[in-house]
Amino acid sequence: MGTAIRTRIVKIGNSQGIRIPKLLLEQSGIGEEVEIEIQDCHLIVRAASQSRKGWDEAFARMAKQHDDALLDDGVTTEWEHQEWEW
Repeated sequence: MGTAIRTRIVKIGNSQGIRIPKLLLEQSGIGEEVEIEIQDCHLIVRAASQSRKGWDEAFARMAKQHDDALLDDGVTTEWEHQEWEW
């Protein structure tokens, strides 16, 4: 573990927060979004996972391979025509 840096908790509107030095952010790889959790009385802050990262490329590959067709037959029922606004 690296050297600990002491800082203060500051008021931010109705909440509280900490200022994280730029050097620590650069070393951690944290960007604009983070995930925060409590683990064994420790506050864990990490870069937010990018759940849809790479989807653009994956969809482009699917389209190129013609693997992007709908799986259902698209048949609608009378109930759908009456109850839904299309």
